[in-house]
Amino acid sequence: MSAVITERLKKNFLKDLYGNFQDSDNNYFAGIGRSEDWNDTDTVPEGTPVNSQREDRNFRLGLQSVKNITDISFVVPRENWSSGAIYSAFNDNQSGYPSNAYYVMNDNQQVYMCLQQGRRVDGEIIASTVQPTGNTTGDPFETADGYIWKFLYSIGALKASKFISSAYIPVQKVQDSANAPLLLSEVGVDSDSPAEDVEQQTVQQNAVPGQIVGYRVVSGGNGFTSTPTAIIDGDGQGALADVTVVGQQVTKVTVGRDGGGDLAFGSGYTYADVELSGGGGSGAEVVPILSTEGGLGRDPRNDLRSSAIMFNTKTDGTEDGDFVVDQDFRQLGLLKNLEQVNSQDLFTERTGRALKRLGLTSITDGPFFRDQVIQGGTSTAKAFIDDLDSANIWYHQTEYTGFGEFDSGETISIVEGGGSTTATIDKILDGDVDPFSGELLYIDNRAPVIRSADQTEDLKIVIQL
Repeated sequence: MSAVITERLKKNFLKDLYGNFQDSDNNYFAGIGRSEDWNDTDTVPEGTPVNSQREDRNFRLGLQSVKNITDISFVVPRENWSSGAIYSAFNDNQSGYPSNAYYVMNDNQQVYMCLQQGRRVDGEIIASTVQPTGNTTGDPFETADGYIWKFLYSIGALKASKFISSAYIPVQKVQDSANAPLLLSEVGVDSDSPAEDVEQQTVQQNAVPGQIVGYRVVSGGNGFTSTPTAIIDGDGQGALADVTVVGQQVTKVTVGRDGGGDLAFGSGYTYADVELSGGGGSGAEVVPILSTEGGLGRDPRNDLRSSAIMFNTKTDGTEDGDFVVDQDFRQLGLLKNLEQVNSQDLFTERTGRALKRLGLTSITDGPFFRDQVIQGGTSTAKAFIDDLDSANIWYHQTEYTGFGEFDSGETISIVEGGGSTTATIDKILDGDVDPFSGELLYIDNRAPVIRSADQTEDLKIVIQL
C-alpha cells in the first residue's frame, strides 16, 4: 500500500502551529546552550539531531539562556532572479519544488511567479534575461525574453530583517478586505499597515478563480501539415491557446490572446481538457494547467507551496545580564511554555537564565575561567563553568560530569582546564527558568558561536514539514 501526506494537510498543521503561537496563553522561547566542545575536534555531529528522549534531556542540561519569540511567518525557499537562468513555469502536476525554480525574488524584494517559460518555435526553452518588475496589481505580463510572470507580493524592510535568510524568504496571506474576518494565520490590514500589505491585499482581491495558466505538451504527435486549432472544453470559459507546429509535430502550446490583445486565461475552470482540431496530424496530447484554489495570488502560501514556518528573535549583547558573553553556544532550540523554577507558574519574562549559580567566598590563587571543570571537595560533584564574576559561578552538568549535588560550605577546585584556584561555596541558587519544564519542539546543532557584549544574534528557527 502507498500513501501520501497532502500539501493541504501540511498547511493545516502549520496553520495550527501558527494559531497556537498567537494564542496569548502560550509563550515561545528561543534557547541557546551547550558551551562544551562536541568532541576532540569540536566537529558538529553529522546528520540531524537524534529525535530521542536522551537528546531532549541533554539539550536541557546544557541550556544557558532563553529569549521570548514574538515574530513568526510562513516561509518558502529563497530563489533570487538571475539573468541567464532557466526558470520553470507553475505546474499543477508538480510535487514539491522543481529543480529550476518557478518563482523568484527580484532586486527590489518583490516576488513573482513564472507562468510561462520563454521558448523557441521548436519548443526549446530559453534562459530568462529580463528581470520581472512592476505590474504590482497582479495582472500577468510578458517580458521581452518570452517569459510570462505574475506579481504576488513585496517584502518590506521590517519583514526582510526578520525573515529573509540565505535559504528562505517570508510569505503570507493578508486579510482579504477591511470588513472580512481576520483568520489566525492571516495578517491584518488597516490604515496603519505597511504599503506592501495593502498592495498584496489588492493582488488577492484581483485573483481570478479557475484560470488556465499554461499548457503541457505531453506528446507532439506527428503528421501535422498545418497548425491545428486548440479547443478547450471544461466548466469555465474564455481560455484560449496558441499552437506551434515544427517538423509536423506540435512543439509548444501557449496561452492565447483575446481580441483586445490580452492574455486569455479564462476563468471558472475546475476541470478542462484540450482537443486539437485540424492540421492533418494525430497523436498530439496537450494538458491544461489550472491555477490554485481561488486563483493565483489569492493565497501566495498555496501558490508557492509553503511547507515551513520561521520563528525569529534577536539577542543583543548580555540582554540585561541574562545572556552569557565571552562564551560560546552550540545548540539552538525552540521551547514552549517554560515554567519558573520550583513553581508551576509559567515563565513570562522577556529573557532568563537556566544555569544554576554558586555564590563563592574565600577565592584563592586567582580567578576561575569559563569552560573549566570544577569539583566539590567533599561532595565530589563536577560541573562545567559557563559564566562567572568576582563572587559567582554559573554552571551546568552533563552525563560527562555526572549530576552530583554541591554542598554549601565545601571547597571547589579546578579538575580540568588548568589552574589551582579554589573557593568556598557560600550558597547554591537555581536559575530563572526551569530547563526541564515546558515542551522542547526543535533542536539545531551548530558549530560554536562565540558571543560578545556588542554582538547581536539573529536567531531564525525554521520548522519544515
